[in-house]
Amino acid sequence: MARHILVIDQGTTSTRGIVFDAAVAPVATAQQEFAQHYPRPGWVEHNPEDLWATALSTARQALANAGLTAADIAALGIANQRETVVVWDRRTGKAIHNAIVWQDRRTASVCEALEAAGHGALVAARTGLRLDPYFSATKIAWLLDTVDGARTAAEAGDLAFGTVDSFLLWRLTGGAVHATDATNASRTLLFDIHRGVWDDDLLRLFGIPASMLPEVRDTAGTFGDTTADIFGAPIAVRGIAGDQQAALVGQACFRPGMVKSTYGTGCFTLLNTGRQAIASSHRLLTTIAYQFEGQRTYALEGSIFVAGAAVQWLRDGIGLIASAAETGALAAEADPAQDVYMVPAFVGLGAPHWDSDARALLSGMTRGTTRKELARAVLECVGYQTRDLLDAMFADLGTNWADARTVIRVDGGMSGSDWTMQFLADILAAPVDRPTCLETTALGAAYLAGMAAGLYPDPDTFAATWSGERRFEPAMPEAERSRKYRGWRDALARALLRP
Repeated sequence: MARHILVIDQGTTSTRGIVFDAAVAPVATAQQEFAQHYPRPGWVEHNPEDLWATALSTARQALANAGLTAADIAALGIANQRETVVVWDRRTGKAIHNAIVWQDRRTASVCEALEAAGHGALVAARTGLRLDPYFSATKIAWLLDTVDGARTAAEAGDLAFGTVDSFLLWRLTGGAVHATDATNASRTLLFDIHRGVWDDDLLRLFGIPASMLPEVRDTAGTFGDTTADIFGAPIAVRGIAGDQQAALVGQACFRPGMVKSTYGTGCFTLLNTGRQAIASSHRLLTTIAYQFEGQRTYALEGSIFVAGAAVQWLRDGIGLIASAAETGALAAEADPAQDVYMVPAFVGLGAPHWDSDARALLSGMTRGTTRKELARAVLECVGYQTRDLLDAMFADLGTNWADARTVIRVDGGMSGSDWTMQFLADILAAPVDRPTCLETTALGAAYLAGMAAGLYPDPDTFAATWSGERRFEPAMPEAERSRKYRGWRDALARALLRP
């Protein structure tokens, strides 16, 4: 009997294949990075063939590393970078252009024009999102209006749109299934999160033919079977979720009020609000957390565009470090008398500021500033931005974040840094829990697929198995916490100043 789950975790800078056993524990992993393309300042693209090739090779390698075959796999789950747009030809399966990545800002002026024309209220009411180039719709429209013949082909029904999960599913099933799940659909600016349907008014607003869109299904359910040639025998695809919602599931945040924060390329904080879609009055997003058997659960989300990417900038952009692992030790040695701040607005600022024009800023440097202080500033900015988000979230709930002392569950690459997580607890004045299994995005996708396949238990039973590797308790004196946060707000105000 098949007792394992295979996961494709397709991220922004790399793709991983991971095999989980019947106890929802990872037993084998393979990972590959792929090229990032920056055609112009603020533009970010991926070659869709790189996404497919790395998904295929890492999944196959993970199976080989586990010593398993397709016959041992009960189901396949997919977690994916969200909002990234792929448009492909239905006849050939080939993309008409590079994928436009969620970080891409090329349609900022379009979003500003739509906002100025008064469309923001409709978009927010239907989708829970803001008019921002972060989301998919204006990227799709850009492709239709820019790639020669694309709009004509789309209107003739010859083109398909998908977020990365949908593109991979199409390829995995040999073009038999054009579908996505509710979490990914909810990030497009085209999906009514209250009715659970593609919205005709929004399709007209953005000029996107309905024929391009995938069918929207439950997060855990039936998505078709892979073709036999891919893994040697068909494997049922049973779970799909956008990476941040997959991490919410992997952190077992099934109860309203539970919070998880993922620290990868960016930082994404989600707060489960249950069956209620809370409209934010503090510039946050309302999104679908997951959908089981047609029933939607919602979340408030704050999206920080740059977290780990700032550490990559230290390493690859200006060469101050040789590896990301150096930053914690450097930060610990930094001069405590120097208050240096980094506002990492390399591609603008996300929630709760939503300023596409803001640019990165270093503030408070003196002649005595060294790479130690810069490393500390880069790590600290993650904590400051998280506090901004949580203050806004709990204001939407009518509760003070500090008084609530809600435990925040963390994951992602940066959560492995003890120094960074301790600072996070200090600046939040709240406990931070790091799980035993840091592969929470892949874990969530595995659980979704395994639950749908009947291998894994119900959500409450799964939640009871969650275990923490370490809890970080706040230790910073209140006076120091307040002083440091005031300095951050001052630096942030400078970055937000328009010329």
